[in-house]
Amino acid sequence: MKYLVVIEKTSTGFSAYSPNLIGCIATGATSQDIEQTMREAMAFYLEGLALEGQEPPQPR
Repeated sequence: MKYLVVIEKTSTGFSAYSPNLIGCIATGATSQDIEQTMREAMAFYLEGLALEGQEPPQPR
């Protein structure tokens, strides 16, 4: 599945979140950092759902 990720520039680097994965956020110093960190955060989030027996949300 593909999920929308919103990346925003901050005064100290970048932040990112996915509107479909409530509470799944990441920060990074560079755009490359934030892309990698957000991928890892999303994988961790989805793994947690699977361990709890929950279905991943449908992308919107």
